[in-house]
Amino acid sequence: MLAITKDNFQAEVEQAQGTVLVDFWAQWCGPCRMQAPILEAFAGEHSDIKVAKCDVDENPELAEKFSIMSIPSLLVFKGGKLVKSAVGLHDKEALAALVR
Repeated sequence: MLAITKDNFQAEVEQAQGTVLVDFWAQWCGPCRMQAPILEAFAGEHSDIKVAKCDVDENPELAEKFSIMSIPSLLVFKGGKLVKSAVGLHDKEALAALVR
């Protein structure tokens, strides 16, 4: 899964043509670790959607830019613009609804 940092955010998310789902997470976060395999399975089933992860501890400027207060936080970008967000653990069906 693609790792998003402040260095590649513009190229991978803001300049992306399609839908990008970014998971803001941290190593120490239990629900984040539970979300990871669900996201991996979702990414495998939806090749038309770019699924990426952004570690909030390593990228505090991105977490601040998007006002991430709780993790996991899932942000959906379409055509480089933030269109939806959700906080907490989500199953594949909820992820599919989020990116629609």
